[in-house]
Amino acid sequence: MCQLLGMSCREPATINFSLEGFQARGGLTDEHKDGWGIAFFETDSAHNRCRIFLDHQPAANSALLDNIKAQQIKSRLILAHIRKATFGDVSLRNCHPFQRELWGQTWVFSHNGDLHNFHPLLSGRYLPVGETDSERAFCYLLERLEQYFPQATAQKPPDYRAIYQALRALSQEIAAFGTFNMMLSNGDLLFTHCSTHLAYVERRYPFTRVTLVDSETSLDLSAHNSPADQMIVIATKPLTRDETWTCYQPGESLLFRAGSAVAGSHRYPLSPTTEQSMEQSTQPSLTLHTGYPAVTINWAMA
Repeated sequence: MCQLLGMSCREPATINFSLEGFQARGGLTDEHKDGWGIAFFETDSAHNRCRIFLDHQPAANSALLDNIKAQQIKSRLILAHIRKATFGDVSLRNCHPFQRELWGQTWVFSHNGDLHNFHPLLSGRYLPVGETDSERAFCYLLERLEQYFPQATAQKPPDYRAIYQALRALSQEIAAFGTFNMMLSNGDLLFTHCSTHLAYVERRYPFTRVTLVDSETSLDLSAHNSPADQMIVIATKPLTRDETWTCYQPGESLLFRAGSAVAGSHRYPLSPTTEQSMEQSTQPSLTLHTGYPAVTINWAMA
């Protein structure tokens, strides 16, 4: 299967160190050699802009990926993916992260796992370009979000807690068809769901020296970060050997924002007042019956 990498930061940062270990797994220290991709959300603009680089060649010896690292691109939110093809041929159209627009925002998505007999009915606004089960799941997620929050706009998107509740329910629904380890982001929020394998590490002051699992490369994080910096790095498998990674529980969903976890299945629960306000919301709710388990979401605008 594929592997995932994501980073959410309080301040713009590069992902080069983590990316070096991740790149090695794309055909050198592991078997994920059927393409790769990485998405950087812009940090110097008030607009939601995203730069995505894709390649259907192995990441481990990719000159393009080496060039990207040389650029020292800084971002508050980054998603990367290395692919081992199971559904769909080895081609650019099947490389993750996938990209679509919702509520005037760019959303990107990466998935690890196989979904069997997952062929949801899609209305036409979001349709796959390639043949992967992953892209079908992405299109389905965005279509359902659009239906859940019909009054949402770029100027007035849904509250992040309502988005989390909706995505958690949808992820559990899709995971019934197989393995659904995934990351989904709009450049502000980073939603993650684990069926089998995901882990994250929190990096904050005081920073220490860390060493990659896939090589002997070490980095003194204190030399590259200020006391105000804070970040979360999420990966399919831990990338370093000398810091504490927290493994997700199967079925767990976590939402990150600006280098912190802001909602989650059990480690970062929504506060009782928040859940109560959502349940008692005077805003309309929507229950969808599409051949999958029905899910009711009370939507509220930020």
